[in-house]
Amino acid sequence: MNESAKKSESAAAFTPIAKWPATALAALSGFLYFLAFPGIDIWPLAFVALVPLIVALRGQTARRATWLGWVAGFVMTMCGFYWLLDMLKTFSGFSTPLCLLFMSILCGYQAGRIALCGWLTARAEARGYPFFPVFAAAMVTSELVFPLLFPWTYAATVHQLPILLQLAEIGGPFLPTLVLVAVNLAVAEFVFARMQQRPARIRLVMGLGSTLLVAAAYGGIRISMVDARVAAADKAEVGLVQANMSLMGKRRNKDEGLRRHVGKTRELLSQGPLDLVVWSETSVMAPQQEEYAPLTYRLQFAGSLGVPAIFGAVLVRNVQDGRGYVLFNSALLSDRRGEVVGRYDKQYLLAFGEYLPFGDTFPKLYEISRNSGRFSKGTTLEPLRLGERGLATFICYEDIDAGFVRSIVNSGETDLLVNITNDAWFGDTTEPWIHLALSKLRAIEHRRFFVRSTNSGVSAFIDPVGRVLKHTGTFREEAARETVAWLRGSTVYGIVGNAPWWLLALLSAAVAFRRRPGGRTAPEAEKKTKKPAKSSDAAPEETKSPEDE
Repeated sequence: MNESAKKSESAAAFTPIAKWPATALAALSGFLYFLAFPGIDIWPLAFVALVPLIVALRGQTARRATWLGWVAGFVMTMCGFYWLLDMLKTFSGFSTPLCLLFMSILCGYQAGRIALCGWLTARAEARGYPFFPVFAAAMVTSELVFPLLFPWTYAATVHQLPILLQLAEIGGPFLPTLVLVAVNLAVAEFVFARMQQRPARIRLVMGLGSTLLVAAAYGGIRISMVDARVAAADKAEVGLVQANMSLMGKRRNKDEGLRRHVGKTRELLSQGPLDLVVWSETSVMAPQQEEYAPLTYRLQFAGSLGVPAIFGAVLVRNVQDGRGYVLFNSALLSDRRGEVVGRYDKQYLLAFGEYLPFGDTFPKLYEISRNSGRFSKGTTLEPLRLGERGLATFICYEDIDAGFVRSIVNSGETDLLVNITNDAWFGDTTEPWIHLALSKLRAIEHRRFFVRSTNSGVSAFIDPVGRVLKHTGTFREEAARETVAWLRGSTVYGIVGNAPWWLLALLSAAVAFRRRPGGRTAPEAEKKTKKPAKSSDAAPEETKSPEDE
């Protein structure tokens, strides 16, 4: 047997770690993931955070691997999304213990993403497929297909390193994630070699590690190219306003929020003319009947601003059913004369904050959760039009869904990305910083400037390579202005979207059920490593199938 064959045989004979030590490793991986994630931002951990989970999953049964993935996901989400507790208390009105239970249930569900990764990995490995590629495919698949209330991506752990994120223009957030997974697998190979008392497979390590060098080289080249394109493009002066109205203050004193937005806009104009100003979500809080809203807003403030503005509003529509009316969380665009020339209604509504799950089916639930909103979602993806310019606009956490933002960008000619948000629901926590970090990828994916105006922070200007040019603090009344470039054109991701990743997901699912042609299943590989028992020996222990546990 040649050397490479011996190494392959040695790798195939890996003895899985026992349940509870493996569980501890999975929990460690979840905690490292949390530390690397935006908000804590110990980004070097992104290159090793998955290693304990990878080591724990190797050779496990499907059921145990699912458990290990779930543990990693639960630790990560309970730590990383700690702000869910206060959000649930604020909007549901329930007691702290009950909200903690709901938070645990929600995080337990969201942990299913990494549980799916574990299950897919174990199923494929048991059917004779090599562990490293099936884990990488399973990780990307789980990020793509598992539905989440608060979506996130592993790529965001290196949001402070734009040079590693430029591949997003080709493969969305999944390609940078794949690069980081490859680095983690390279590190894990050294751990496996130590555990199996064999030399590390250097060619494998170099192949996996080289993906980081390729990503950095590509990033360096593309950043300089995009910067040159920005320098040659038409420019615009854009302002943003962060009014910092408290969560309940917005509702109790609707006029104060409008006063702050108008006042801060005039401060910006005193520094020089603007081509556009962006206010935050529900910056005009008083609900208006949709048919009268354009005239009301022009007379109330838009006609005297002297600058085109995107502002958040609450619109009311009467309906002929038991509800009587429905509300819309809307972004409206007014021109320099104050005429409302565009409207976008939010489509991804926040559970408990804007609507109550199953509330339409069981209206009595609203009597229990009195603080939950009663909004309806919009139906159009058309960008807002300001003359010849297209403004791809999204509200709140719609900007962290790569596929959704792509749909809006592709619905018409767009020159700028705009997000209006109110993250005051989550308090002065890591959530606003997480939201900003996740949204940076949208600028890279579509090579557009990105303007984010949030009620309480973090508001920011992001350039087309993901650099934050200027940002506000949290829970401060601020205004800022920046020069942006009007940019058009398509990227690979803008054209093909997630189609390649869906093909990978189908492949990942297929190998979870189909035995590798000509390959050995995990039990067969295990039997091959055992010496035949002599007749005088005790009967060998029966080899378990990966599905027996």
